[in-house]
Amino acid sequence: MMNTVIKYTMVCLFALTTIYSADYVFGEVMTSGSYKIQSDSINFGGTRSASGSYNMEDTAGEIGTGESSSLNYKVKAGYQQMQEVYLAMTAVSNVTLSPNIGGVTGGTADGSASFTVTTDNPAGYFVTIQASSSPALASPLDSFADYGATVATPDFTFSIPSTASAFAFTAEGADIVSGFKDNGFSCAVGSIDTVDKCWASLSTSVQTIVNRTSANHPSGTLTTLKFRAQSGSSHIQTAGTYVSTTTVTAISL
Repeated sequence: MMNTVIKYTMVCLFALTTIYSADYVFGEVMTSGSYKIQSDSINFGGTRSASGSYNMEDTAGEIGTGESSSLNYKVKAGYQQMQEVYLAMTAVSNVTLSPNIGGVTGGTADGSASFTVTTDNPAGYFVTIQASSSPALASPLDSFADYGATVATPDFTFSIPSTASAFAFTAEGADIVSGFKDNGFSCAVGSIDTVDKCWASLSTSVQTIVNRTSANHPSGTLTTLKFRAQSGSSHIQTAGTYVSTTTVTAISL
């Protein structure tokens, strides 16, 4: 018999983080159907500068800038002052796939993990996933093949030959990328999020699985990752404990 286990590391990447207990109100300076300017600057100078080792954006001549606060409010006035965002991500727990798979008889093992990402950034955020090895699910003596489909065009139904074994994942939630959405028959088309459908392969390359283009503070958005390992009835899989280590990363836009 085999115990299949997935271990996760979780990393949140963002430029600046500020946590407030109060609610937020955002106002855009100018908007249209195709753009949104969060903040502007009235000044007599300033520009964006760059070299091989740094990037700098500055302004000169602004008035009324700086930070002001009282018991009821906090104001960060000025173009550069406004560019802080809040980004939070709940921990992604380790997953144990079950039931155990027979090395000779074959079978299917499933497991899942969920996380919630919250941001006040009007531009939103995206989440990536990356496996630490290829194949992603392996033991010291054997491995499950990475499933053939990609995140761009997942397979609506998990399916492998009886003579093979494979490991795949899918994502479910309000902000999943279009590849995981379906029309009830095929993935990467339509707007439905059918449960336990649209399976793809993990990769050592970074893959975007969630993309949101607006704030969702304070409630956040839940995403569920589901994993499946399967060994065909005519396939012999070496007994042992199989492990996949995966990094899930949330990045503000």
